[in-house]
Amino acid sequence: MLRLPRILLRLWVIARVLARHDALFLMERVGVAAPVVSAARLFVNRNAPGRPGQRLARALAELGPTAIKFGQALSIRSDLLGEEIAADLSDLQDQLAPFPFSEVRRIIESEFDRPLETMYAEFDETPVAAASIAQVHFAVTPPELNHPTGRKVAVKILRPDVATNFRRDIAVLYWLADIVEAARPDLRRLKPVETIRMFEDSVNMEMDLRFEAAAASEMAENFEDDPTFRVPEVDWSRTSQRVMTQERIVGVPVDEVDRLLAAGLDPLEIIRRAADAFFNMVFRDGFFHADLHPGNMFVEPNGTVVAVDFGIMGRIDRPTRRYLGEMLLGFLNGEYRRVAQAHFTAGWIPADQSLESFTQACRSIAEPIMGKPLNEISIARLLGQLFQVTETFEMEAQPQLLMLQKSMLVTEGVGRTVAPSVNMWELARPMIEAWMIENLGPMGRLRDGMESITGAAERLPRILEHADRAASLMGEDGLRLHPDTLKAMRPRRNPVLQVLPWGLVAVLATLLLVD
Repeated sequence: MLRLPRILLRLWVIARVLARHDALFLMERVGVAAPVVSAARLFVNRNAPGRPGQRLARALAELGPTAIKFGQALSIRSDLLGEEIAADLSDLQDQLAPFPFSEVRRIIESEFDRPLETMYAEFDETPVAAASIAQVHFAVTPPELNHPTGRKVAVKILRPDVATNFRRDIAVLYWLADIVEAARPDLRRLKPVETIRMFEDSVNMEMDLRFEAAAASEMAENFEDDPTFRVPEVDWSRTSQRVMTQERIVGVPVDEVDRLLAAGLDPLEIIRRAADAFFNMVFRDGFFHADLHPGNMFVEPNGTVVAVDFGIMGRIDRPTRRYLGEMLLGFLNGEYRRVAQAHFTAGWIPADQSLESFTQACRSIAEPIMGKPLNEISIARLLGQLFQVTETFEMEAQPQLLMLQKSMLVTEGVGRTVAPSVNMWELARPMIEAWMIENLGPMGRLRDGMESITGAAERLPRILEHADRAASLMGEDGLRLHPDTLKAMRPRRNPVLQVLPWGLVAVLATLLLVD
């Protein structure tokens, strides 16, 4: 009973902060919690500077870690917010004031049940980075047989109470998503509840640094034979749920072109390597770094590109990779019917929609972009605009593709900063064409078909066993439904009507406390 008032009071705090930055449009577009929004309008600051997206970014930064992470997640939803607001949210800085070294010591020593000095011979008390989820300190390990002077490492420590604050705010987001799905049938195709669940899963992974360490190790294995790209080694003996220790990187940030040139490195070759690595992540491995901004990419003296910060990762299964390959090849060759057909084959566009009309839509988006000079062509922007027009064709949101589109946009931005005169996808074109031939040609399709047959054959005994068990139960006792199924079949009350009185009470009570 107390959960709902707490949610509504937190919602009121959020609305007040949005109003102070003249960013209430975020809640107004959803069209729910109208009493809260109406009350918050009394506090709107019409003189707040900047574009709508900039005002929203400042409001989310003030609201704290969960809001910052949610804003970064929203930055991939140009289909929902528009390109300008999404672009402004992309610049939302994941930076907070650092927490004190006394807390760092307490967390490390509680995680490993030993004094900090026994784990690290040196430990810099001042962090080199402080973000919404964790902060990073440089350290040196004690001398070892293979490292007589110790190893230089970077130590990542979770913020105190970050999990508690996240659970409080995620409850508000789920509540709003449930209301949206109940009250706005037109927005169900955007999958608000599923989107919040994916956001929750992503942040939960970030809040257990063992998962991040595992992601780094997996990607390191994927690239272990590639001399052009690598991942820092994880020190598992000094890694736990709230602490991760990794090899410290000595290199030049990928976007500092003057330093690259001074070190005798070729920026064009660096971008070629970055493009190849990203392509291999997505199409070869189906496991990609979803936050490859310049601060997470470095270049070592020998030209090797190194990625750090594996808290946000994306996965794409093999069928989706194949559909993406069809789309990419179709756009590059101007075969727009092929692009449209890939959407229908994947089931992203309902079968009752017109293939010809969607083909026309694909052409209308691609021609203005693909007709630009080569170095100005953005495949990521093309995909973003494609997602925006899908409402006309009742396409459901594909969160994994939205994450990929955002990652491509960031990677393209790095490419333009380092080598403005080239297109990074054109640099990777030989690899793209080779992958297309191998995976979209006759042998690739035959291999996919054989894998499908093998998978079906492996599942067949379980299917027959379940069918036999179901037939036996029906023969003995008739058809019985699980209690959860019966519960789901009962008519549901509109949650808007259930919570509206509480909303009004919470708003009125809080207004009385406003100073």
